[in-house]
Amino acid sequence: MGNVVFIIFIIIVIVAIWILNDVFIVMKQNNLLKNSGDDIKEEVNFTRYVLIILASISILVYYGFPVLRKNGLEGNVMEWVNLVVRWAHVVFGIAWIGASIYFIFLENSLNRTKDLRDELAGNLWAIHGGGFYYIEKFKGAPKEFPEKLHWFKYEAYFTWLTGMILLTLVYYMNAKSFMIDPSVSDIEPSAAVLIGIGSMIIGWILYDIMCRSPLLAKPKLFGAIGFIIVLLFSFFLSKYLSGRAAFIHIGAILGTVMAGNVFFVIIPSQKALVRAAKQNLPPNLEKAKYAGLRSLHNNYITLPVIFIMISNHFPGTFAPVYNWAILGGLILGSVAVRHYINLYEKGINSTWLLGFAALALFALVFITSPTTKSKDTTPVKFSEVQTIITKRCTQCHSSHPTDDVQKIAPNGILFETPLQITKMSERILFRVVQTKTMPQGNKTGITEEEREILGRWIGQGGEVN
Repeated sequence: MGNVVFIIFIIIVIVAIWILNDVFIVMKQNNLLKNSGDDIKEEVNFTRYVLIILASISILVYYGFPVLRKNGLEGNVMEWVNLVVRWAHVVFGIAWIGASIYFIFLENSLNRTKDLRDELAGNLWAIHGGGFYYIEKFKGAPKEFPEKLHWFKYEAYFTWLTGMILLTLVYYMNAKSFMIDPSVSDIEPSAAVLIGIGSMIIGWILYDIMCRSPLLAKPKLFGAIGFIIVLLFSFFLSKYLSGRAAFIHIGAILGTVMAGNVFFVIIPSQKALVRAAKQNLPPNLEKAKYAGLRSLHNNYITLPVIFIMISNHFPGTFAPVYNWAILGGLILGSVAVRHYINLYEKGINSTWLLGFAALALFALVFITSPTTKSKDTTPVKFSEVQTIITKRCTQCHSSHPTDDVQKIAPNGILFETPLQITKMSERILFRVVQTKTMPQGNKTGITEEEREILGRWIGQGGEVN
């Protein structure tokens, strides 16, 4: 019955997107769409094809993984799938973020006053890779439309798409291990997944509403309210999901906002400019300016997203109970750095922003410093330590893991011999005793007393005795 429900769900989703595509086409033909969003046929076509691909992948995963598991190949295949998807996500992300940073640099650095033709908004000389470049920005559209015009959109689409696939592979398919922490909230895996997906949808809706409100004309207030909303999301997610899952979903919310800006606003606006130029009509510069603001928002979001994604691999950031506040500090610091760069490109050297970012970083280092140190001086025998690790850790960290998710020892770390254990004592102290982020989701039920024994043994030298 479960297989039938799954197939029906996939078919319904595909049909829904197909119908949505046709609805947009009909609305366009009947002039029912009155803004630049009326030319999103290509984007909707792209979406439905992507959805077909995702549906196909989902079916392969649903039916293929049991076969792989039966033949003992699941772990190896998942390692490679994770590697390839992560590689693709990073490659597309570099292309997208690089383009965002470059074009904001151009906008900030343009010569807007000296020896400009009337049709130009600015120009720029640059040197790179052994050659000189001359770039011109038009106020509207050029008098002669170019034969070839490069679009910057698929970098954004595929970054978001590979990010969603990665989020599904790592978190949604292993929600019990990676999204749920019983010490935070012992919810069902399905509820955790719905919270994660729902946060991205609601996050985009709230941001879009703000952009269509008078707040957009007040950048400082807009930014302050946006930051507060992100903090509220962080606080909410930290009360239901594991710290790591809460962090990654804040990154996913911000990434969805960025991709939504490209899909729903920036590209339709650019298409409207192209359409007007081809029809010799005056361009709607207000819509172009609006798209430019959304592009600037994306530029400011880039560094926080990168910081969040990187910090997700460092438990000192997401493990504390006040991780939502730490996330706020990371966002403030990275936005300050981005703002400094944007101002510097305009010829304004606001060095205090770098000082603020450095102060925020040092404050976070100080705040997250572990204070866990046992006052008990009772000697701990290595046999006690080995018993705990065998009982709580070797399900994953062994040559042949028995865990239902980890089929290959994470990072190649093994705890099968005394030498392997003592070699990783400092890592055990940080992950198991101080941050308490291992075992993952505390699946093996390690107790506070056992953590304390491990910490005491390491504090006494961490040797085989």
